[in-house]
Amino acid sequence: MTFESKIKELGIVLPEATAPVGSYVATKIVGNLLYISGQISINENGELIKGKVGKDLNTEDGYNAAKRCALSIVSQVKKACNDDLSKVKSCVKLTGFVNSNDTFTEQPKVINGASDLIASIFGDIGTHTRAAVSTNSLPLGVSVEVDAIFELN
Repeated sequence: MTFESKIKELGIVLPEATAPVGSYVATKIVGNLLYISGQISINENGELIKGKVGKDLNTEDGYNAAKRCALSIVSQVKKACNDDLSKVKSCVKLTGFVNSNDTFTEQPKVINGASDLIASIFGDIGTHTRAAVSTNSLPLGVSVEVDAIFELN
C-alpha cells in the first residue's frame, strides 16, 4: 500500500503546505535529509489552536493540536518531494513544543498526537526519535509547534 493510499484509507485530509511568514524556508534538503520547519497548531478551518495546555486546554486537546501539526508536516514533506511520498525512507526525529503552564508535566502525551499520526501514515518507517519540550509561549499564542527531520531515498 502506498502512503497516499494509507492517507485515503485513514480518511485524512492534508492541509495546504503554506509558505513561511518569516525569514526562513519551510523545508530544506541537505544530502538525503529533509528538514521541516516548525509547524504550528491550526485546525481544519485554518484557525489557530491557541492557549496553554494545562490551563486553557487539556492533554487531549493538546494531543489533537499536535496531530494537526503533524498533518502540516506531512503536507510539507509531500510538497518538498514534488507530491511523491514514496521518496520518504524514514522519519528520523520530531521535536515538539508545548505551550503549557509551569505545573503541566504531560508534554510527551501531547506530542504523542504528532508521533501517532506520523506512524499511522508511514508505518514502521514512521518510527522516530523525539523531544517533547514545555515552553511558556509559542508564536501567535498557539498551543503546539512541531518540527521534523525525514530521510529520503
